[in-house]
Amino acid sequence: MQRKFETGVSISRRIVVDDTRSIRFLGEGVRVYATPELVRDFERTCSELLLEFCEPGEHSVGTGISVTHSGSALMGQPVDITATVTRIDGRKVTFEVLARDADGEISRGEHSRFVVNIDKLEERLAAKAARLGAA
Repeated sequence: MQRKFETGVSISRRIVVDDTRSIRFLGEGVRVYATPELVRDFERTCSELLLEFCEPGEHSVGTGISVTHSGSALMGQPVDITATVTRIDGRKVTFEVLARDADGEISRGEHSRFVVNIDKLEERLAAKAARLGAA
């Protein structure tokens, strides 16, 4: 990891609830921000923050997430996603994540990621594939 990386570092980004981020199974009148897409946006936001501090050849992978999704964000509505580093334990980084729309909080929780060396990860995955007889 490069630069000074410490707890309290945060990032915010704004997304708009569009067709790809909304649920469909309840019908057109109930097209709101889907929980799996919210989780994906939390993960992407945390990953973007970590990339600012990673060395060349490093990236991060998600290792856990726990969120509540307590409010509905409507189609076309902007949502602000904020991720704040709360713990650093070697290469494991834990974030508080928060999502808000114009009406208030819609989700909050915790997400953890692990900083990996991409080449080493690729080697471990190739060894696993070989053990399992996979291509």
